[in-house]
Amino acid sequence: MKVLHIEAGRHLYGGARQVLYIVEGLARRGVENLLACPTGSHIARAANAHARVVELPMKGDLDIGLAVRLRRLIAAERPDLVHVHSRRGADLWGGVAARLAHLEPGRGKVHVARLGGYYKLDPFRHAHAWIGNTKGLCDWMIRGGLPAGRVFHITNFADPVHAVADDELAALRRRIDLRPEDCILLTAGRLIEVKGHRYLIDAMSRLPAEIGGRRVRLVVLGDGELADRLAEQARQAGVAERILWAGWQHDPAPWFHVADMVVFPSRDAETLGNVILEAWAYGKPLVVSAFRGAREITRPGEDAWVVPCDDAAALAAGIEQVLRNPDLQARMVTNGRARIARDFSEAAVIAQYRALYAQLLDNR
Repeated sequence: MKVLHIEAGRHLYGGARQVLYIVEGLARRGVENLLACPTGSHIARAANAHARVVELPMKGDLDIGLAVRLRRLIAAERPDLVHVHSRRGADLWGGVAARLAHLEPGRGKVHVARLGGYYKLDPFRHAHAWIGNTKGLCDWMIRGGLPAGRVFHITNFADPVHAVADDELAALRRRIDLRPEDCILLTAGRLIEVKGHRYLIDAMSRLPAEIGGRRVRLVVLGDGELADRLAEQARQAGVAERILWAGWQHDPAPWFHVADMVVFPSRDAETLGNVILEAWAYGKPLVVSAFRGAREITRPGEDAWVVPCDDAAALAAGIEQVLRNPDLQARMVTNGRARIARDFSEAAVIAQYRALYAQLLDNR
């Protein structure tokens, strides 16, 4: 089976990173992958071991050159299936790929559109099938007029935990001046409004500087348009010295290893939230806001401590509650790991993709 994946992300943020995981998982199970992605993108370099990569300029829905290049690529490579991975900001060019896959005559091709959020549906109505990573998203697509029998729920999965050498972890601890008495809260995600970082900074100002004799510090992985505004908020709140802005990390594994807790304060519009899965995979207690993705996949008090969205006071109280309760932490870690093994492992999710591909190809 030969699959052409089309992904517009230039950086390995959550959506593009999940595409990389899918391509890697499919390759390990015998699928021939061809990946079309932006010239010079991070995913182009990262996917080389698992896919034949074709780098293309990708400028949007009105880019006639992109349309021509995709048409030629599809005609030359003759993939069995074209899989467009769409995420925020990529819905317009996704429509180009959708129409090309649909209109290519005489090839018996199947086009699948995978949506990572609540985007405009019109560019994707030409597809033969649609994938949503949450049940809520699938229901929304059906309410938007897509045929229920061709909308499929396949969740995201956690990247297998990467072992990190002890000397590398020791070097990281020295670099960030991590003391034995420190307690590291870790949050990851682009510095954009939907991620809710401002509520976490507010929560830091409400937390005591020490809890249980441990200095509470926050590490923020990510960058984005709100970086300067959030740093200024931290200065005005008097917590700047307790926050480390680590920036975007190509490999976040060492940071998850040294963290004591993961905090994910996204606002309600967040679709799924891969950080939830990463926290469970790395065995870290999780405090998360009750955005729609978290409401669907977490079990409050069992695998996560869930607080209302946009509520800094509740977020601070939840963090303190978990930090002061080792038994609660242990229960959440155990149950989170079990959720990964049962529901969000690479093996389970890639098996669903392969089964769907086979079904669609049999029915074309």
